[in-house]
Amino acid sequence: MNFKFAQRLTKIPPYLFAGLNRKKAELKAKGTDIIDFGVGDPDLPTPPHIIKALTEQAADPENHRYPSYEGLPSFRQAVSAWYGKRFGVKLSPEDQIACLMGAKDGLAHAAWALFGPGDKVLCPDPAYPVYAVQTMLAGAEPVYFPLLPENSFLPDIDKLPVQGIKAIFLCYPNNPTAAVADLKFYQKLVAWAIKHNIMILNDGIYSEIAFDGLLPPSILQVPGAEEVALEFHSLSKSYNMTGWRVGMAAGNQKILQALMQIKTNSDSGVFQAVQYAAIAALEGSQDCIKDNCRVYQERRDVLAAGLKKLGLEFQLPQATFYLWLKTPKKYDSLQFTDLLLEKAGVMVVPGVGFGKNGEGFVRMALTIPKERMTEAVERIEKVL
Repeated sequence: MNFKFAQRLTKIPPYLFAGLNRKKAELKAKGTDIIDFGVGDPDLPTPPHIIKALTEQAADPENHRYPSYEGLPSFRQAVSAWYGKRFGVKLSPEDQIACLMGAKDGLAHAAWALFGPGDKVLCPDPAYPVYAVQTMLAGAEPVYFPLLPENSFLPDIDKLPVQGIKAIFLCYPNNPTAAVADLKFYQKLVAWAIKHNIMILNDGIYSEIAFDGLLPPSILQVPGAEEVALEFHSLSKSYNMTGWRVGMAAGNQKILQALMQIKTNSDSGVFQAVQYAAIAALEGSQDCIKDNCRVYQERRDVLAAGLKKLGLEFQLPQATFYLWLKTPKKYDSLQFTDLLLEKAGVMVVPGVGFGKNGEGFVRMALTIPKERMTEAVERIEKVL
């Protein structure tokens, strides 16, 4: 059959991990032991009190009916309280918070709600591909701005284009570079956005994975941010719940309403038992997050010490569970990735997969035990 598919599919670049996973599968089939620093999926277990809440609520037949689109009132209240306790931000549960099937769900629906043909949207480079891909699928044009090491992987706000720009995507703490933004940066960005009537879509899902006592801020802490900003969050990374698909959007009421117009016509909300489990996570002890951060920090330190001994260059990450490693000069990011995978059985992600400004770097996720990290460094040493 000669089927014709939507032209928009031609705008989607090949998925970064598809080719890598094929190579990994081929090597594993040959008996190669792969140490995988690839996808940022926590290997730590979901805390028991969250699982307990899920199992209890899953036993209630009432929770097996269609959920509300915007999320349970108790879920939105829990998010509001969490924002108040964690960031000192007061948000209306009714008007400024909605439940999402993870942050990725909200980012996609926001793009479809806000952008169309002729619109221009600022997208970071390097970055999580979803921002630019969903912008293109909505018919709008991504306008890339660089995240460079000499500026600590923050955008130079004074150099950002404003003519015809409708919105800007951001992610801090950052995937893939692990950079962090402080309140001073957010204050300048909010002032810039208000001046030029530009929406801010801030991906903050890594705010709870931080080291050395750092507490990354929310953009919503800045006075005036609610006039222009919608922030996306998720329980995936903080509570090891990537497969549960639950998150939230918070901030500007009008932007949130637009997002919900698309969402209500696209899905039927998050399973209520999962929402109740999310409430247990947000309202319960946060010691589980401290434990996660302790484990990731130990892993970071082990990996960083090993890579430093090999003479490899990187900025020590203060947040996220990623390490953004500079490739040796004689390799580009794809060559270095292939070398490590084929010769050492070590899988990393080539920086160019996150954008042209990711060239010269690879990303390593801290989601494997530190013993395997030590083994990986030994294998890399033999190859180099």
